[in-house]
Amino acid sequence: MLVVAVTGPESTGKTTLSRQLAAYYHTSWVPEYARAYLEENGPDYTLPDLEAIARGQLEAEARAVTEAQAQSHAVLLADTDLLVIKVWAEHAFGHCPSWILERLAQQHYDLVLLLSVDLPWEPDPLREHPHLRQHFFQVYQQALQDQKVNFAVISGTYDQRFNQARLLVDELLLADKQKEAGGQP
Repeated sequence: MLVVAVTGPESTGKTTLSRQLAAYYHTSWVPEYARAYLEENGPDYTLPDLEAIARGQLEAEARAVTEAQAQSHAVLLADTDLLVIKVWAEHAFGHCPSWILERLAQQHYDLVLLLSVDLPWEPDPLREHPHLRQHFFQVYQQALQDQKVNFAVISGTYDQRFNQARLLVDELLLADKQKEAGGQP
């Protein structure tokens, strides 16, 4: 099974795109744990809160992987990843806990979709930095490059984003099928 993560700055359509793709591929979807956590505990967070969010995200992803494998899904979609926690922690607290950095280095996604900041900002009580979206985009992009992650930048309208992402996932699924059949991707 292939795993695709959607990442990037706030208010870039991560949840919308990951849900659309999961529905399109009739597969499991890992929601962003931070949203549920902050809705329950309030928008002010500490470093221990970010660690709890990271653990919750990892647990949600593990459950979704098990579910997707049980249902023989070809792909799993994750709305966010530990890179988001790393970026939050470093921005808000100046550092990220070492165990999160270790897990981030170990995590593997077959494809990461990095969403651009070209959609309008949508205010939300849990969002913090409308003026820093381009800065954060560059932080995400640099981190993905440094980690040598297979990623693609997705931009444009919601429909354009969906179409770009779908084509990339289709290519990935085709290459995986060819590999399983013994052909070259």
